[in-house]
Amino acid sequence: MEYTELIRIRESVRNYDPDRSVPSEVMSKILDAGRLALSACNYQPWKFLVISSSEMLKKVRNCYKREWLNNAPHILVIIGFKDQAWTRGYDGYNSLETDIAIAMTHIILAATNEGVGTCWIAAYDPAQLREALKLDENQVIYSITPLGYPKAGYKKSLIKNRKPLEEVVKFL
Repeated sequence: MEYTELIRIRESVRNYDPDRSVPSEVMSKILDAGRLALSACNYQPWKFLVISSSEMLKKVRNCYKREWLNNAPHILVIIGFKDQAWTRGYDGYNSLETDIAIAMTHIILAATNEGVGTCWIAAYDPAQLREALKLDENQVIYSITPLGYPKAGYKKSLIKNRKPLEEVVKFL
């Protein structure tokens, strides 16, 4: 798909077909897009956790209690490692959140290109999710997304409510 069209049609999907898993070859394409994402100093301080087993899905879904999430056949969690991310010397800024956001964006756009729905979620219970995944203090989660095909009859929104370009751009 042409890139401009891809970013125009990408949207948050909240209606998944629970009986249609993402095939491994499609999942690999999607995850590879995240692997290829840029990161500060090319440190790639991340790991992609694909939750697909019913036992783990139940634990992870419990961290974000929305009925529609129960139908997603997969949930992707990107964890980042603070000690593996680039840190700016003069003020201590750590690039981890930016690096993970870039990888998640690559993954979400690749999923859209493959016809797979996503929904960037940040409103989960971080302590509960950390416990469910048995993460240590160095491992950070900034967002999760379901991965799955939209349910039959799902209608994409044709209207994106975005500010006009001249409102968000200033040439200096």
